[in-house]
Amino acid sequence: MHYLSLKGKFFCLLIIIKYLIKTMIQTAEAVTRAHPDKVCDQISDAVLDFCLKHDPYSRVGIETLGGHGNIVLTGEITTNAPITKEVYEKIAREVYKDNGYTDDVDLSVYISEQSHEIKKGVDNEGAGDQGIMVGYATNETPEFMPLEMSLARKLVRSMGRHDGKAQVTLENDRIINVITSLCESGDLSDVKLDEVFEKEIAQYIDGDISKIWMKNPNGKWKIGGFAADAGLTGRKIVVDAYGPRVAVGGGAFSGKDATKVDRSAAYMARKIAVDYINKGAKEAEVKIAYAIGYPEPLSATALVDGKIEKIKNYDLRPQAIIELLNLRNPQFYQTAQYGHFGNEFTWDK
Repeated sequence: MHYLSLKGKFFCLLIIIKYLIKTMIQTAEAVTRAHPDKVCDQISDAVLDFCLKHDPYSRVGIETLGGHGNIVLTGEITTNAPITKEVYEKIAREVYKDNGYTDDVDLSVYISEQSHEIKKGVDNEGAGDQGIMVGYATNETPEFMPLEMSLARKLVRSMGRHDGKAQVTLENDRIINVITSLCESGDLSDVKLDEVFEKEIAQYIDGDISKIWMKNPNGKWKIGGFAADAGLTGRKIVVDAYGPRVAVGGGAFSGKDATKVDRSAAYMARKIAVDYINKGAKEAEVKIAYAIGYPEPLSATALVDGKIEKIKNYDLRPQAIIELLNLRNPQFYQTAQYGHFGNEFTWDK
């Protein structure tokens, strides 16, 4: 039996490494604002915005479930805002209509005040929950987002107020596959898919576009939204963030006020990552971990161009983050539509 020499093994390893480095395949998915899960995210964040508008110190943890003619709101809210069952229902119906839906829905509301045990920790300026929050930025796009995620979002934005999805696969910086699924019901005058594809996507494609772009691969799609599928707040956390290239901490964003570090610290981690890019880095991934009730993070590290370093010179207490990023201001309905990062929010600059 013949065995490769040490030199031969090393040479083979170099070939494999060279191939892996040369061939980088990344895929990301995005969904339209009228996707059932995103409708639920928007309802939760619209409730949050209403509370913050009337009481900037509102404590909100609201979840929305929708499907088949029904919308259910549940969670915990402590606020001085004039919010009643009728207001919850009005907000939910307005968001549903704003996303292009005209059918009537039944509303159910099951909401109580914030737990006194959680309140105790937050009142002492501690984190509203434990967890690990992740922020990311890259210089490969103007918005500091992964290219595949950026392109997928451009496609779903072009689908207007219709249920839909887009998926983009890149090999290095060239597109090798695009999938768009668009519910073709109602008035399609707001759909600009072909136009945006030609302007924003085609430049990344070499070869026959008809073989790369898969349009509604399951065939005609006429029934979408809650008529076809259930939606739930927080079920699109990877779509909300950076796509599958980047790890997620696990916590959803929508429906939560900023005392919950699931949201505020994730925004701060993004801000820190963007700061690294603005200082000349190519890629930065930031991770911050908290314990419930404690103001200071347990750890805060950054992976910058392949090198790990501790985060310094940032005040990472939840209250400090809230003040820095102006997170008592009602602004979250917009974040729930097309992602929480890369859309010109305060933490993206």
